[in-house]
Amino acid sequence: MTGPTATPEPPYYVVIFTSVRDEQPDDGYSQTADRMFELAGEQPGFLGYDTAHSDGLGITVSYWQTESAIAAWKADQEHLVAQRHGRQRWYQSFEMRIARVDRAYTFQRSTP
Repeated sequence: MTGPTATPEPPYYVVIFTSVRDEQPDDGYSQTADRMFELAGEQPGFLGYDTAHSDGLGITVSYWQTESAIAAWKADQEHLVAQRHGRQRWYQSFEMRIARVDRAYTFQRSTP
């Protein structure tokens, strides 16, 4: 297990994507998700992401320098296709939240 994504000093922005998967077979979901993480990493202003999944519930938090970087990612052509597939095939529901991070705190246990 790795730790949370290292982010710069605030302010920066987060996109919190909370989803519930359909109980359908994978149908290309895993490959598309991997590609979206790869593609997001190539976007100007992308800082990283953290993701967790359990029993059909997924939460992915991506970190961005600016709101305009988030808007550009949302409008990326390959990402638009993945969004459409998500609505049509993979998600029962999802919610997107975008917020500005003004303060952030970290903790790291030191090993003896």
